[in-house]
Amino acid sequence: MKNHQLIRPSEGVSVRAAARLHLGFLDLHGGLGRKFGGLGLAISGIETALTAEYAADIDIDGPAAARAGRYARRILAHFGLNGGVRLRIHSAIPEHAGLGSGTQLSLAVATAIARLYERDEQDPARLAAVLQRGARSGVGIGAFMKGGFVVDGGRGGQGRAPPVVSHLPFPEQWRIILILDDEAQGINGLPEQWAFKTLPPMSESLCGLLSRLTLMQVLPAICEQDCERFGAAITRIQNITGDYFSQIQSGRYASPHLQAILQTLAGAGATGIGQSSWGPTGFALFPDEALALKALKKISAEWQTRPAPRFMLSRACNRPARLKINPLRSGSTPHVLPVKAGIKE
Repeated sequence: MKNHQLIRPSEGVSVRAAARLHLGFLDLHGGLGRKFGGLGLAISGIETALTAEYAADIDIDGPAAARAGRYARRILAHFGLNGGVRLRIHSAIPEHAGLGSGTQLSLAVATAIARLYERDEQDPARLAAVLQRGARSGVGIGAFMKGGFVVDGGRGGQGRAPPVVSHLPFPEQWRIILILDDEAQGINGLPEQWAFKTLPPMSESLCGLLSRLTLMQVLPAICEQDCERFGAAITRIQNITGDYFSQIQSGRYASPHLQAILQTLAGAGATGIGQSSWGPTGFALFPDEALALKALKKISAEWQTRPAPRFMLSRACNRPARLKINPLRSGSTPHVLPVKAGIKE
């Protein structure tokens, strides 16, 4: 029996999914039968938000409409549905910026359609597999399902999405300055596939160090709300993985501006710095808002007459993606549900 209320044709479904930072890999060797593994954090202020309604055909508008259309057609075909969907994309995470745009958009589209048509299969991890997301990292799926800080256990040989092996709420008082370079793009598509096929395996000793840093510094520091220790460990993880990928992205960072900016922010009190995924988005972590605002003011003044980067103050998003049933007729109250509603146990 389904454990959620039925949706009527007079109702639509809205989904809001936060962007995520990918903070590094754990095992780029693979000798233990699993590869990659990753650390990620859902963040506030940048999100994909859309509304889905019944339609006879596929009708999509808004940012990333073409990409959303591909996901919609695939999920409708997977469910064997003859109907369509009317999707209105109100906001979308920037593409190829290292913020998880593809996974969050695909899961938002798939979740909305599955919920709209009352499909039993509503587990985001399963929907991600249908849409061929999570090939290397499970942090985007984990961020969608749980929010907060997630660690995935790497890709095994069963063809499943990497499992989330740790999930923690992130300290609410910590702040993150994002460095957004609209003139650059992170590696994606075929170049990304080529990179992972051609790079030599990372040494076992470095993979062991990355895992040890995660287990013995990153996770305890979150639990103890020790921003200094957390940031130091993340910076070290970032430096190791950035150097590993440097021959692919022509240096530790994808944006030519990022190294100088991060050095300035580190001098202004940031406890941790780095680049999310392939970038070009960079991040700097601060223990509180006052210090972050002071650093933001400093870096903004230094770059106000120079090209490329934008700066944004953010924080963790400690909640999963939000799903809401919207009445399309006036006088009714929307129903807010957890994104996992409807999954059969």
